[in-house]
Amino acid sequence: MMKLTLTAGRHPTSCCSMAEIMSVLFFNTMRYTIAEPRGASNDRFILSKGHAAPILYAAWAEAGLFPTAELLNLRKLDNDLEGHPTPRLNFVDVATGSLGQGLSCAVGMAYMGKYIDKASYRVFCLMGDGESAEGSVWEAMAFASYYKLDNLVAIFDVNRLGQSDPTSLQHEVTTYKARAEAFG
Repeated sequence: MMKLTLTAGRHPTSCCSMAEIMSVLFFNTMRYTIAEPRGASNDRFILSKGHAAPILYAAWAEAGLFPTAELLNLRKLDNDLEGHPTPRLNFVDVATGSLGQGLSCAVGMAYMGKYIDKASYRVFCLMGDGESAEGSVWEAMAFASYYKLDNLVAIFDVNRLGQSDPTSLQHEVTTYKARAEAFG
């Protein structure tokens, strides 16, 4: 079955921050080869909350994919480190930024890996709690459950922060958990 991780960031009882999530994934969990960022057997990572691209770039730089000094060129017109990840970068599989779309892409990749490629790679998708209000997130959860995508890990960063107001569920992690369990 698909694995679900819920984090509650920026809350007095929070378990981890985005930096901690990325650190654990990139340096203790994910399997990949720096020499071949799009290698067929590499685990995949989808940053659905594409606006958090700077932390993705920092993780890959720290892993050795490119010099950390390049991070100083973030969002400059003549640089590929844009405000949202794009597949033009050799370590990004899908463009993200339209909130709620990342999990659907991750589910498709996990399905391909398990049933078509019959490969051992895993797909990790980090989403924001604000985008979980999008129906496509829950449609993807239902699809993942139906096809028993045990090679998929969905991570909700429950930080309570929407664009201009708190998210509707704020830090109600038990509600997120119950919704995910309802979808299997």
